[in-house]
Amino acid sequence: MNIVALSTQRRVTIAMAMVTLVLFGLIALSELKVNLLPDLSFPTLTVRTEYTGAAPTEIENLITEPMEEAVGVVKGLRKLRSISRTGQSDVVLEFAWGTDMNRASLEVRDKLEIVRLPLDVKPPVLLRFNPSTEPVMRWILASKAEGNVSEQAELMRLRRYADEEIKKRLEPVSGVAAVKISGGLEDEVQVLIDDRRLAQLKLSVDQVIQRLAQENVNISGGRIEEGSQRYLVRTVNQFKGLEAMRELLVTTQNGVSIKLRDVANVVQSYKEREAIIRLDGKEAIEVAIYKEGDANTVAVAEEVIKAVERLKRDLPPATELREVENQANFIQAALSEVKKEALLGGMLAILIIFLFLRDGWSTLVIGLSLPVSIIATFFFMGQLGLSLNVMSLAGLALATGMVVDDSIVVLESIAKARERGLGVIEATITGASEVSMAVVASTLTTVAVFFPLVFVEGVAGQLFKDQALTVSIALIISLVAAMTLIPMLSSLKERSPLALDQGDETKKQQLPAWRRAWVFVKLLVMWPLVNQVSDDGLRLGNKIKTPGRWAGFVVTLPVRLFFAVATLIVVGLLWLLPMVVFSGGLGLGGIWRVLKIVIGKPLSWVAGYVMRGFARVERFYADSLPRVLKHPFLVLGSAAVAFGFALSLVLGLGADLIPQFAQDRFEMTAKLSPGTQLRDTDSLVRAIQAKHADDADIDVLYGVSGSGTRLDANPTESGENIAKLTVVLGKNYSRQTEHQVTERLRETMSGYPGVEVKFGRPELFSLSTPLEIELSGPELPALEDAARRLTEMMNSNSAFADVKSTVEEGYPEIQIRFDQERAAALGLTTRQIADQVVKKVRGEVATRYSFRDRKIDVLVRAKESSRSSVSDIRKLIINPQSERPITLDAVAEVVETMGASEIHRADQSQVALVRSNLRGVDLGTAIEMINEMVAENPLGAGVYMHFGGQGEELKSSIDSLVFALGLAIFLVYLVMASQFESLLHPFVIMFTVPLALVGAAVALWASNSPISVVVFIGLILLVGIVVKNAIVLIDKVNQLRMEGVAKRDAIIGGAESRLRPIVMTTLTTLFGFLPLALMGGEGAEVKSPMAITVIGGLAVSTLLTLIVIPVVYDLLDRRGDEVYRERGRLRKRVFDAERGVSGTEAEVV
Repeated sequence: MNIVALSTQRRVTIAMAMVTLVLFGLIALSELKVNLLPDLSFPTLTVRTEYTGAAPTEIENLITEPMEEAVGVVKGLRKLRSISRTGQSDVVLEFAWGTDMNRASLEVRDKLEIVRLPLDVKPPVLLRFNPSTEPVMRWILASKAEGNVSEQAELMRLRRYADEEIKKRLEPVSGVAAVKISGGLEDEVQVLIDDRRLAQLKLSVDQVIQRLAQENVNISGGRIEEGSQRYLVRTVNQFKGLEAMRELLVTTQNGVSIKLRDVANVVQSYKEREAIIRLDGKEAIEVAIYKEGDANTVAVAEEVIKAVERLKRDLPPATELREVENQANFIQAALSEVKKEALLGGMLAILIIFLFLRDGWSTLVIGLSLPVSIIATFFFMGQLGLSLNVMSLAGLALATGMVVDDSIVVLESIAKARERGLGVIEATITGASEVSMAVVASTLTTVAVFFPLVFVEGVAGQLFKDQALTVSIALIISLVAAMTLIPMLSSLKERSPLALDQGDETKKQQLPAWRRAWVFVKLLVMWPLVNQVSDDGLRLGNKIKTPGRWAGFVVTLPVRLFFAVATLIVVGLLWLLPMVVFSGGLGLGGIWRVLKIVIGKPLSWVAGYVMRGFARVERFYADSLPRVLKHPFLVLGSAAVAFGFALSLVLGLGADLIPQFAQDRFEMTAKLSPGTQLRDTDSLVRAIQAKHADDADIDVLYGVSGSGTRLDANPTESGENIAKLTVVLGKNYSRQTEHQVTERLRETMSGYPGVEVKFGRPELFSLSTPLEIELSGPELPALEDAARRLTEMMNSNSAFADVKSTVEEGYPEIQIRFDQERAAALGLTTRQIADQVVKKVRGEVATRYSFRDRKIDVLVRAKESSRSSVSDIRKLIINPQSERPITLDAVAEVVETMGASEIHRADQSQVALVRSNLRGVDLGTAIEMINEMVAENPLGAGVYMHFGGQGEELKSSIDSLVFALGLAIFLVYLVMASQFESLLHPFVIMFTVPLALVGAAVALWASNSPISVVVFIGLILLVGIVVKNAIVLIDKVNQLRMEGVAKRDAIIGGAESRLRPIVMTTLTTLFGFLPLALMGGEGAEVKSPMAITVIGGLAVSTLLTLIVIPVVYDLLDRRGDEVYRERGRLRKRVFDAERGVSGTEAEVV
């Protein structure tokens, strides 16, 4: 017994199975994680090592090079890059996609264990970048105090409150991994040494540091028992306060106690600042919320907001806690857009079905397969660990137009079987069985095209994996529904009581002219209201990308008509409401009659016009096809010309990696000259915020001066000379608004000629800039010259914006060059002298002072007056315990000079990087322009140029996607060959693929969309979709030939009989994709190009398939009709035998 026969005999079983799937799907839906993007594991590790006060050259020699030697042999390493800057080394390891990053992290940690670094270097920190390193929320803690209030005291108070209260109350929230506090003033006890006084007493800084560490201790001494009592023994000697610290006995000389207050000033102060946070011009504290890797972003944000609301009730007076960034808002908006698009696409698809079938029951039967397929998909998504994100929901939105295709073909075949006079059950089994092979083949071809995505490298493969899985699952479920649910429902009744009254077509055609005119008058009167509703509902004015006013109106007309019909239905219901009220209410029958009047009548009237128009199309096609078959070479020649034209369009489209998400915010990074102090960077931020404080398009202007210890600090841009401003736009933002605000900020920054400015959106896929050029060569001076010349060439071209080079003006340094002979004569080594300088200038944390439940660092260093200038450094005493104190300038030359600000290395060699954003050009075009400029003006002998960043990712992704596209075509052919048991017929069907390229190229050219990873995914999807129509057509032709029909007649008859299901499935798919292509909103950048590709390719491919495929079949299939008749007789014997078995089983049951 086949599955179709089982479905007609075990109806309750099938119904319960479908209900179970839907129920499990709904349960899984409530438990799925909600994120913006799939769980991406970026194959990048960064080893960050801090060496406070060290110059870039020392960082390179002492830290970066040993690190590179150690980690350069890690398995799977693709590229090794490093940045050495003042006080910090970043060694970046790039692995191949698909690398087990947990294993790679462990191996890198093992290699780090063998690296020997200077003693005062902080332990290396291993950072793993992925989008979750961006905080999901940012809150600002600010003071509202007015009057004569010390800003320093307020910042210390706020920082203490953030550390002691906010951090402790938010970190326990479910899903929160960490709460990082930045800005403000952190408490620190400073012991400021009097260098001269120490020398007089023959004491060293080391002695002071040791005494502080020795005396500030609480140590457990074990326990004793006395009688029945047990006691703990503790030595308690921690400092009770700063006064106790001042009274610390440092040493005794000649019976005189020398205390700490005799040689140093102990003060309660704050740590040296690394970052300053400002909001709307006022300094504040940042509270950054980081979520756990597998946590639900939206759920975490909701829980944090609840916790903050409770926290606000206990805030100190004159204090506010304000939200400035929340990823959940964008995620919810983006997911909401996709849900609306999926819902609208499904409703449009069902509307198309009704217009063709003009039968409520048949439409309901097919329409049920849509929610069953989509809802059941959620269950399997949960089992596979997928989340609800823009990509997976976009996959479901794509599937809404395709999941009904199989059901349409099956129901159409059942209807044809009924028209032949078969009974309900027999027609259901026969009709569904006739198309079962075609339905299975068409679905499997679509599913097969997603398999090659596992071979796609780079972010593209990771990003679209969720989408591929969701579409595949939905299509497989729709196949099962088409072969079980549709036959089961079709076998219930000959004609459902829900079927709408068709009426007499002849009478409809003879409708009086005045009645037809009156209908159009009413529509004309209603149109302004309908148009307004459609505009408000879709916000088409801002969201739909169209080439012009009238073109936009035409393109969006189907969607507008849908809203028009919905509006008319609502108005009609309101019009009938008084009649219902005054007639005493409605029963079920009355409700159905009202629905028939309000919904059935208008839709039946529209369906009548649609079908009469389609009947003309059918007659035209039936008359044209025989003539077309007589001129095969003219048809194929025209198709070849169209394909050549499409290739020429593709070559001119340009290329891009992945479109950036347009959010309600963007970032501006300003880089001041190296050596700029933090307070000067902060002054720039204050000036920018003051200038744009009254900008109506800016809702929040949030600034960070310096990088500090923020986890999301870009490893390529950090330091006191870096200012980063986050600009949050107003509620009614658009791309145009973003551009206008950006230009206003550029104009402001033009008043600061020495400041480099870069604009960008929050990165979701990569840290790389759009264009990154790596220059390598034998000598650093040659690289510096080449980078300068390339920067000048790019700045002269308006296509490049924010051009900057890593080879920049140096960082101001004070270099101490020792005279080893003079030092040796005094019994000193270079190391001893250097230690004295470091401890007096930079200082050293001697111990930690306990205050309440906090630990405060105690920093020992020379007082400000001993280290505030170059001359002060020269006068530092380097042998304080000697009888004859010697100053630093006696054994060393102290000079002011310029050192490198940053040293970049790639694969353990120094390189220069030139980075740029793009203005008005795609990435592929920009690379071509660079190559042309360099060809005309060479950069110098021995200098090699390599494109990195997104350019490198683009090449890698496009290469793997081209391979995936070719493999998808092969797999589709493989599936069809298996289904047809023929090598010829799949080859005939594959002619639809180049025909689809024609439509896709024209659509991309018309919408001004470059070739990108998103477009390639659309092309791969298109391969699986466009062959479905040809499969259905060729399968019917083969069936007719097996029934004894001659080849030419079978081609014509098969094409005519399959015209309606082909047009229906094409229109439902097109209208399912239409909202994705036209409706903008959050996340549209990664949905629209894909949908445009599929719509253009499918529309043109369907039109050409109906002409070209019959011609190709007629030319290539040379087998005689008798071969097909013999196959038909064999198949009939097998089918009759199966039906006999089924009938016996039915009688037994």
